[in-house]
Amino acid sequence: MAQSELTTIEDIILQQDKRGVSALRPHMEPDFCGRAARYVMEYPGNVAITTGFYILSAGKPETDGPPGAIAIGKALRFLGRKVSYIGDEYCNPVMRGLLDGGDDVLDFPIADVETSRSVAREMLDQLELGLIISIERCGRTSGDAYLNMRSLDITPQTARLDYLFEAGIPSVGVGDGGNEIGMGNLVEFIPAVDTLPDDPAVTKVDRLVISSVSNWGGYGLVAALSLLTGRNLLPEIGEETSLIRRAVDMGAVDGTTGEQKYHVDGFTTEENGQVLGQLHRLVDSNIG
Repeated sequence: MAQSELTTIEDIILQQDKRGVSALRPHMEPDFCGRAARYVMEYPGNVAITTGFYILSAGKPETDGPPGAIAIGKALRFLGRKVSYIGDEYCNPVMRGLLDGGDDVLDFPIADVETSRSVAREMLDQLELGLIISIERCGRTSGDAYLNMRSLDITPQTARLDYLFEAGIPSVGVGDGGNEIGMGNLVEFIPAVDTLPDDPAVTKVDRLVISSVSNWGGYGLVAALSLLTGRNLLPEIGEETSLIRRAVDMGAVDGTTGEQKYHVDGFTTEENGQVLGQLHRLVDSNIG
């Protein structure tokens, strides 16, 4: 799609699609970002955001997910919501470093099913959530495994956060590859796309956002919230570039290559900034 044809939030966040996730767009509502944003606003109260994807080849978390989670979290905090982040031992150190101790980052243990369900119940009782959001967080398959894009098993390195989404709390998911929490909404369509998993994630959410890069989906949700509230809540390009660089400096890697470089899913920080800039211009032109 030519740059001049990028007229909606969904157009912008699905551009330069390297994985084929845009093939799922016909199965989504046309304004899925707007629908997700309205849903967020319909359910006030405390919010938990889950993120963090383990890259097996590097033994590290990836750069996609945490920046988008933080963008959503900051927007919701500005709107008066209390925000907590939930991850596991492999991913939370980077999240804590990026947040500089200013937000709650909760550890969910990597454990068996029974223990994980018990922890999920206790955590949900403690947080008293009105909404839960997942962005770029591996979801379990129909065979109860956690698989990466190469269908390699990362179950031993992945906390079972899916159980937080099975308690009936209003939920939003963001994914870019078919194996993330929330992509269960499209489980019957994902295997038909050659470049997407044959055994996708099955965990569902109430509202789903798909994007070429999950961070971009997070920005898209924030852009839609901006249009609803009449205030540009998007992070500044320089701020986001710095955040990605800090994540890499703390050990996060490019999810497509496993390399510790300033990339997100194969895109440079400059390319990431271009997408964020397009969303800024769309928001600013619509809210005056």
